[in-house]
Amino acid sequence: MRLTEFWAKMNDRFGSAYAESFAHDHVLAPLGGVTVEAALARGDDAKVVWRAVCEEFDVPARER
Repeated sequence: MRLTEFWAKMNDRFGSAYAESFAHDHVLAPLGGVTVEAALARGDDAKVVWRAVCEEFDVPARER
């Protein structure tokens, strides 16, 4: 998954304003207790990060 696709999914799911805030502030246990922003900065695959978001927020399969 490319970062552009990742951010499109985040914006679709949370709205553009909240997606950015969420990525900066919300710590995700499936990512080892770091934020989306931190996980991407350390080089985590965007697909892995998106799956963690989906797991944390019970995103329906059709939106994954």
